Amino acid sequence: MEKSLVCITVYSNKFWKIKAQGNFFIVSYGRIGTHGSVNTKEFPSEELCLKEANKLVESKLKKGYRESERQVDEIEDSGMTDDQFWEMLDTAHRKGEDLEEQLEWLIGRLAKKPVHDIIRFDSHFNRYYYKSYTSDLWAAAYIVMGGCSGDSFDYFRAWLLFLGKTAYEDAIRNPESIIPYLQKLDEDVPEFEDFLYCASMAFEEKTDLDQEEYLNLHWRLSGDDYKQPDLDFGWDEEDEEGLCRKFPQLWQLYGRTPLR
Repeated sequence: MEKSLVCITVYSNKFWKIKAQGNFFIVSYGRIGTHGSVNTKEFPSEELCLKEANKLVESKLKKGYRESERQVDEIEDSGMTDDQFWEMLDTAHRKGEDLEEQLEWLIGRLAKKPVHDIIRFDSHFNRYYYKSYTSDLWAAAYIVMGGCSGDSFDYFRAWLLFLGKTAYEDAIRNPESIIPYLQKLDEDVPEFEDFLYCASMAFEEKTDLDQEEYLNLHWRLSGDDYKQPDLDFGWDEEDEEGLCRKFPQLWQLYGRTPLR
């Protein structure tokens, strides 16, 4: 069940929309022309969810709302485009001396945007993040850090993505292209775990709701269904000669003296 209502009078210009699916519903509301706010509620059964959703619709109609001739914009119409995602990362690099300061600015800036934009930002992040789950990048991270667990590879990919569009796309094509960025790390390792939680931290700052609430809302609104593939590793961690042949420049710099 899905209903889009509007209340347009001399004193009001608001929309209200409800979408019931399974045992939960999503409510969007606010001033027409904006993305407004979003809430969700879960119920013990699909029947109870639909009953409560219809009660809310009836209540709104009694208050002067009427059915809209068109659907209120969904998250796909969010203002957070792919280009804006990368532009925000580029701007963050100029807003701090280190990764922590840059991320702090990014979270604060994102928290000022509508919830739809925060979720769309996270959708862009997830799409690129999952694309970086490759055997070659894992081999490169293994060489650079002298070993790389699954968690470490997650944090490495977050670091890579935070570098920006050019660095990210170059690394997908050729992992050895990250060498100039590695050389700027001093004694640090190429990991940035906190970037994984950027959107949920912005959501919490905006709404005072926790990460669990954010994740529930994100998966329900975004429709993201990314699954990491089973990797067919083209390298063996015990085969140093093979790793050297695969990425000779990385091996020369870090094979014997890894960053970790």
